[in-house]
Amino acid sequence: GIHVAKKVDKLGMRSSDTAQIFFEDVRVPCKNLIGEEGKGFTYQMLQFQEERLWGVATVLTPMETIIQETVDYTRQRKVFGQPVLHNQTVHFRLAELATEVELLRSLLHRAVALYVEGNDVTKFASMAKLKAGRLTREVTDSCLQFWGGMGFTNEVLVSRFYRDLRLMSIGAGTDETMLSIICKHMDTLPGK
Repeated sequence: GIHVAKKVDKLGMRSSDTAQIFFEDVRVPCKNLIGEEGKGFTYQMLQFQEERLWGVATVLTPMETIIQETVDYTRQRKVFGQPVLHNQTVHFRLAELATEVELLRSLLHRAVALYVEGNDVTKFASMAKLKAGRLTREVTDSCLQFWGGMGFTNEVLVSRFYRDLRLMSIGAGTDETMLSIICKHMDTLPGK
C-alpha cells in the first residue's frame, strides 16, 4: 500500500523533508475515518484560512530580524569612509520596510480578531497572505542588496531568508490565487 517517493530537492526550506506519498489499495477502518468519506478535499479547503493566517504570523519575526540585522550590518560596514547606514536612501528604505511589516501585523491582528469572533475571514486572510508574500520578497531583496556581496553567501541569515521566505507567495495558494479570492469577495469579477 503506501509508497514514499524520494525526497524532493527544493530551492528553500531545505530542513523540511518533502516527498510524494502514494496510497494504493489502502483500506482505512471505519473507526479511523476522520469526518465523512469523500470530504477530505473540502476539509482541506476549509482550513486554508487558518493556514494562511499562521503563515503570515510566522514571517513577521523573520522580517523584523533581517531588517534589524541589516541595520546593524550597515551601521558597521563602511563605504567611502562612512557607514552605509548613513546614506539617507538606505536609512529611509529600512524605515519604510519596518513600517510595512507593522502594517501587515495590524492586518493580521484584525483578521485574527474577526476569526475568533466567528466571522468569515477569507478576504482578510487572503489579503494578509498576499501582502506577506510580496513583503517577504521585498524585505529580503532590499536587505540583501544592502549587504552587498556578503549577502550572496550562505554565511549570513539574509541569504537564507531570501531563499526560504519565497515560499510565502506560493504555498497555501499563490499570489494570483489570493487576488482571485479577494476579487470574488469584493464582487469585482466580470459578470457578477
